[in-house]
Order: sequence, then structure tokens, then C-alpha cells
Amino acid sequence: MEALFGRNKEENPEPIKAEVQGEIPSWLQGILLRNGPGMHTIGESKYNHWFDGLALLHSFTFKNGEVYYRSKYLRSDTYTCNIEANRIVVSEFGTMAYPDPCKNIFAKAFCYLSHTIPEFTDNCLINIMRNGDDYYATSEVNFIRKINPQTLETLEKVDYTKYVAVNLATSHPHYDSAGNVLNMGTSIVDKGKTKYVIFKIPPSVPETEKKKKKSCLKYLEVMCAIPSRSLLHPSYYHSFGVTENYIVFIEQPFKLDILKLATAYIRGVNWASCLVFHKDDKSWIHLIDKKTKKEVSTKFYTDAMVVFHHVNAYEEDGHVVFDIISYTDNSLYQMFYLKNLNNEFQNHAKLTAIPVCKRFVVPLQCDKDAEVGSNLVKLPSTTATALKEKEGNVYCQPEILCEGIELPRINYDYNAKKYRYIFAAEVRWSPVPTKIVKFDTGTKKMLHWEEEHCWPAEPAFVTSPNAKEEDDGIILSSIVSSDPKKLPFLLILDAKTLKEVARATVNVEMHLDLHGLFITEKDLKTEQEKDLKTQQEKDLDTEHE
Repeated sequence: MEALFGRNKEENPEPIKAEVQGEIPSWLQGILLRNGPGMHTIGESKYNHWFDGLALLHSFTFKNGEVYYRSKYLRSDTYTCNIEANRIVVSEFGTMAYPDPCKNIFAKAFCYLSHTIPEFTDNCLINIMRNGDDYYATSEVNFIRKINPQTLETLEKVDYTKYVAVNLATSHPHYDSAGNVLNMGTSIVDKGKTKYVIFKIPPSVPETEKKKKKSCLKYLEVMCAIPSRSLLHPSYYHSFGVTENYIVFIEQPFKLDILKLATAYIRGVNWASCLVFHKDDKSWIHLIDKKTKKEVSTKFYTDAMVVFHHVNAYEEDGHVVFDIISYTDNSLYQMFYLKNLNNEFQNHAKLTAIPVCKRFVVPLQCDKDAEVGSNLVKLPSTTATALKEKEGNVYCQPEILCEGIELPRINYDYNAKKYRYIFAAEVRWSPVPTKIVKFDTGTKKMLHWEEEHCWPAEPAFVTSPNAKEEDDGIILSSIVSSDPKKLPFLLILDAKTLKEVARATVNVEMHLDLHGLFITEKDLKTEQEKDLKTQQEKDLDTEHE
């Protein structure tokens, strides 16, 4: 297990040609770009949690039936500080870094005080975000790092707080048809209030401003701010949903204790200990109208749950339908402390709550004359209910679609639209994926791919040219093995049948990744043209000097 979780992985900055078995579709041209933790030991110090490891980007480039692999550590400020000090000096979510023991008492006191309101790490290890022609490594704090998707070079550091008042932000943004990035973050005790801020980043700067070389982020627009139900206990969230006209946000009772966060450093505990699940509380469902930028006034809620991933959301006959993966506790995070990831992990690590894929249906118009206790859902295709209560609140109970899946992905052309297929990893009672699955939300049937000793990553769907059906395309997933004799490979599956089309094996020690995206050759050309244009502008500036 240490080889997969705890051991530092070597980077491979130069492309390595993979050995291809099968035939890669001729139309598949571009880059699968992925992100995840790759270094967990620095000098004599070790991170406590797998999610804390230093970000290692890796990519698979498809060109004319061939596949090339490369990997490179994100050169964040966190990476640089840690490597120069040869120990962990920047705190992560599950690991608190402390002052040099050789410092005098005054220097130590200053360090403690400076952590009262923590400066978060820029170790952006969770996902990749696209904004127009630019790509960023992201995590869940206010920093993102621009990267070159072809060379994996780390570029400038961006601080959201310079553009919008958020201390935390999701690493699962959405993209609308105009290319805008939609995201949300938490503003902690800003002007005496804690709120959830939904914002939009345009894909390009206005034509009149292009000569000024400004960032798209300078034109960020705050769409809506939702007050937290508790000033000092905002909800944790990893993702959210969007439909054509609404944004779906679940304020779950998995909460961050701000006072504990502010005193974590001086108390000698990590930030993760400041997250508490309140199993007897409600989960509140917020619908925000994109046009009016206001929240729907009816209060919708469901039972306590922990949600990391939204699958999709859409509108149908006066209802908002949204699918999520939920848990009845927060045991998933606890599983990935490195002390638990020993050789017996695969046999003994058992989740106390398995992930369940649930469908909620929320009526947009609530009949004021409807009887208390009546079901306001009028869609015949679902068993989900929304029960009217005396106070005017609506209690939503979901339809269970399936169990045991995580890291859900869809054909993103169907995002915010009525859809049918979920591609995911099967996890069941163990937090480690063992299968890739395709779930049909209509028929409730499931297809599987599995191979002995293989751990698949999040499946990425790539649409085939001239696609006519939702599942016309392929699935890409990087596969590592618990068998040290088996080399890692990129798996290519037919999205209709989940049958193997090809695999590209690489003789490297590949790390387990978290999330990422596929960049088409067309979009990469834009990147090349942009680099050329930037160089031309630099040359002109030099000539003028």
C-alpha cells in the first residue's frame, strides 16, 4: 500500500512513449490532464493525510494513434518552501506545520499569532479548471495556479481574494454555453457576516480592454450571496449543481468551526479537526435563480448527509431534478490518513457509510392550497417526494438510484440538461475504487469494467465526432495496480458497451490522481497560438526598448 499511497513518486517531465495495445480511435487527439497528491515525505517529515501530499500533475497526450506520458510536480510556493527547508513548513488540511524548534520564544510567539487567521496553502492538488484559453490547478482554498497543459510548467499564482471576497472555493466549477466559469466560495465573517458567494468568470476580457493585458478574473461578476445559517459554522461543500435557469447548493450539516479553525495552530491540531458532522441537523437545499440572482423563497430541506459530488441537475415540467452522491457520515475523509493506509488497508478498511446516488426533485411552484403532508412532486418518472409542512417548509425525500459509486462523470454536453448516463468508479464498503461503471438512470442497469489488482481513477468521458447519442464516445481512466509487477496504464473504453478499446502502458511509478479534464487538439492549438502571440508581443516590446 505504501507504494501507492505513501511513497514519493518521481516526476517524468519529458514525454515517455507508451506501449499501445488495441487501436486508439483516429479522432482522439488532445491531452488528458490529471491532478493529485504525489509527495508525502519531505526530509524527515511526513504528511498525516493522503490528500495533503504535494500536487503532481500528469498527462497523456494522444497524437496519431500514439500516446505520450509525462508528469511534473506543481511548483507552488508551498512546494518551493518545503523543498528548500527539506521539511514540511507549510500547513495542509490534515497536517499542521510548526515553527523551527531552534527559533527563540519571541519568534515562536509571532508564528502562533500569525496563524490566528490562516494563510492557506497554494498546493493545488485536486482538479484542473479551464478559463478561456488558460488552465489552472485548483484546490479548495483561495489560491489557484496557472499551468501550461502541454509542458506541465507552473505559471503564475492567482489569489481569488483580489477579485472576490472568498476564503474558500470549490475545485468543481461549471462551464456554461458561453464559456463562462461558474463557481462558488465561502466568505468567512466578511463585514460581520459569513456567506456563500456564487460568481462568474468570463472566458475572455472585453475587446476594448485586450490591449491592457488584464486577466479575465478582473471582470469576475458576483451573481449571488447566500447568508450562512450560522455565522461561525459555515457548511463544507465540494461541488454544486446547475440547471439552465438555477444554481443548486446544498448547505449540509458538515460544518467548519471558525473559532476552532482560528485557534487550531495554537492548540496543536490540524484544520481537518475543525470540520464536524452534525447528524441530527437538516441539510438545506438552496435554489438560486440565475436571471433574478435571488434565492427561491420556499425553504427546502432533507435529512442530514455528507455530499462531496453533484452528478448533474436539470429542469423538467416545473421541477428541478438533481442527482448527488451522499453519505450518512464523514468517515470517507478519515480513511485516508496515512497511518491507516498500511498493507492491511485493502482487506480491513471499511467505510461506515457507503456512497449512495440519490435523485432529489424540487417543485418550483409550491401550491399554497396544497394540504399539509401532501407530495408536491408531480413527475411520474420518479419516486422522489417533496412534502409540504405546516410552517411552509418542504421536506424532500430522494429516490435511490444506486449504491456504491463515486467520482461521477457525465457527457458534459448534457450538463444542466435531462440526461441518462453516469460514468463512475465503484467503491462499495472500501474507499478504493475497484471497477469502472456505467449507470443508466432510466433503466437502472449497470455495466462494469474490472481487472484483478487494478484501481481505476475517475473516468473521463470524451465525445466522439458527429455524436448522435449521449453515450457516443469513449471513457479514459488511468489505472494503477496493487500488484508491484503490473505496470500502470491508461485505459480506453467504448462508452456504449464499456468494453476495452485499447490501453497505453507506461513503465513509470504512476500516482493515484483525483480529478482532471480532457483538452481537445483544437483547444491546444489555441494554447500554441497564444504562446506564440505572447512571444511576439515580448519581442516587440524588446525592439521598442
